[in-house]
Amino acid sequence: MQAAYEEGESKLKGTAKVCPALDVIKIPLRDGDKERPGDEAYKDSYFINANSTTAPGIVDADRQQIIDRSEVYSGVYGSASINLYAFNSNGNRGIACGLNNLQKIRDSEPLGGKSRAEDDFATEEDDDFLS
Repeated sequence: MQAAYEEGESKLKGTAKVCPALDVIKIPLRDGDKERPGDEAYKDSYFINANSTTAPGIVDADRQQIIDRSEVYSGVYGSASINLYAFNSNGNRGIACGLNNLQKIRDSEPLGGKSRAEDDFATEEDDDFLS
């Protein structure tokens, strides 16, 4: 973030006389305890908010392309290729994080407690809603 700040000082300064300090502008590194209080997935952790206007490339641990996007979910272990850059848009100034590509390393428990559709509904044999 420091490098992105230094590289983007002129952009962050805009028409002002001085560039705002790094500790007062928006940054993508977030404290999970402050941003998501009560969520065990974020407890005692930091996270980076990364965005992209296009879908990232996704590969597995052997760098083979993953076609099925459902293989990558919140909770999977992996690596991300990101780039940090300064922005100044309509008075909002800060450091943003662009998401380039993802690498899935291994599966794990999904975060957030979302259930699977297969588990939410009974089969016809299990549940006769008319009786």
